[in-house]
Amino acid sequence: MSTVIVSVNPKAGRRNSSSRVDSFVQTLQKEFGFEVEVKTDLAEVAQRANELFEAGTLHALVGVGGDGTAAELTNRTVPGVPLSLLPSGTANLLAKQLKYSTNPVKMARIVGTGTPKPFDAATVNGHLFLSMVGCGFDAEVVNQVHTARMSNPKGAHINYMSYIKPILRAIGGYKFPKLKVCILNESGEQEKEIVGCWSFICNIPRYGWGVPLAPKAVPNDGELDLCVFRPGNLFAGLILASFAQMFGAHRFLPGCTMLRGKRFRVEPADSTSELVVPFQFDGDPGGNIPVDIEVMPGRLTMITK
Repeated sequence: MSTVIVSVNPKAGRRNSSSRVDSFVQTLQKEFGFEVEVKTDLAEVAQRANELFEAGTLHALVGVGGDGTAAELTNRTVPGVPLSLLPSGTANLLAKQLKYSTNPVKMARIVGTGTPKPFDAATVNGHLFLSMVGCGFDAEVVNQVHTARMSNPKGAHINYMSYIKPILRAIGGYKFPKLKVCILNESGEQEKEIVGCWSFICNIPRYGWGVPLAPKAVPNDGELDLCVFRPGNLFAGLILASFAQMFGAHRFLPGCTMLRGKRFRVEPADSTSELVVPFQFDGDPGGNIPVDIEVMPGRLTMITK
């Protein structure tokens, strides 16, 4: 009998309720006859998924959560494990890219009738990510959201409103240091260099709030899409986001550079500066630059319609 493992992240999204998981599980069992195992411990989830995959009896590993949940499961499982999501995070960028439903019954039917398809992933300083890496102001906001979330003894669900206060705090304190983004060839030698204050390296077209920062990004083409914006102030960032919403019109702004590549390095443009530049990947804090980023073609396997 084929097995579906459901990994529940109790801190991912306000829609993550036991009733949604129950409905999802019951549909998989009644309509498709799957053996379904629901687990909350990530180490146990990964071990069990890897064992069943090697035995040839794993139909899918389903994460109940958002982009961070998908990235965490990918990092913990062997290549080829078929993944899916019952979207329950904040942005759900990957789920939206794959047209996953938030309705548990509809999503169970996608898992039950879908087929596994390879997609690209990428690494940032050796850690797998699926959607994008942001360096600079957006990463500072992500850091502050994460700090506020973890300061709650019980953890805390986050939504778009959770970002308002961190954005306001970052506006008052972030200095917009310049970044140097290098595109490298397969031998690690630098081919191009761009300097700016905003840097996004994307595997899928859309960023948070649905902004198409990389409108031509294709998640299974073996490349990543780079967006660098040179001006160093919040107003410039608002202009970038506004133009991006207009069918990706930010590409035509004089301060914007859009390129593609397989390997990147992002580091401070001024090596003597004491200012730190944070980075985030898939909506989670990653630390500070410098970072090395490399695409991994076909590393991710997702259940698709």
